[in-house]
Amino acid sequence: MSSADFLVHGLIKAFELIFSLNPYILSITGVSIKVSGTATILAALTAIPLSFALAFLNFRGKQAVITLINTGMGLPPVFVGLFIFVMLVPAGPLGFADIIFTPSAMILAQYILVTPIITGISLSAIKAVPKSIIETVYTLGGSRKDAIIAALSEARFGIITAILAGLGRALSEVGAILIVGGNIAETGSIGGIGEGLSKTRTLTTAITSETSKGGDFSTPIALGIILITLNLSVNLLANYFQRRD
Repeated sequence: MSSADFLVHGLIKAFELIFSLNPYILSITGVSIKVSGTATILAALTAIPLSFALAFLNFRGKQAVITLINTGMGLPPVFVGLFIFVMLVPAGPLGFADIIFTPSAMILAQYILVTPIITGISLSAIKAVPKSIIETVYTLGGSRKDAIIAALSEARFGIITAILAGLGRALSEVGAILIVGGNIAETGSIGGIGEGLSKTRTLTTAITSETSKGGDFSTPIALGIILITLNLSVNLLANYFQRRD
């Protein structure tokens, strides 16, 4: 089989797996969306209030928090995964939680990785709001709450972009969730491919494990197509809101 035939054969089988709604492929996709979506929502609920607090409040240690956020935006995923793993293993300080190698541990890892990203981008969007708008609110007798609402209205597209950037980062992450999730699927096989339904196996970690098996690459190709489609959709939305900003 030539290299071209090999690629075409792999693509055809990959699309067959996708359009046949193979349970193994669907379960992996479902775990990815659930883990990344939940982590992004939790991160946004933390990051957006924090970004407004940093923009409007003066408090001791404010610059240290900003520095920590900027550092967190570039945290190595494997380091985060290792840290959480050490904390959550049975002998670790948080071992009593018994969530190692579960989606909960994966959500925690992605939450730590995504929160600084959403916070940093949101803070930049809020700081980009013209000062004249905020000053007008105060001039008209508005309170700090009114100023925050006005800033939120002006920066809303930038904040949405920040959330989408966090979601895209979460969907693409592999190192941390591989360590704390274990890339686990049920034993056995479904539809003649892979193993059983995914427990902690995501699109990125499954691509890693399926590719390492060698032989038939249709499964990792199918997973890659789904992953790039999800990321492309997120990026298109982000670009849309950036143009609106």
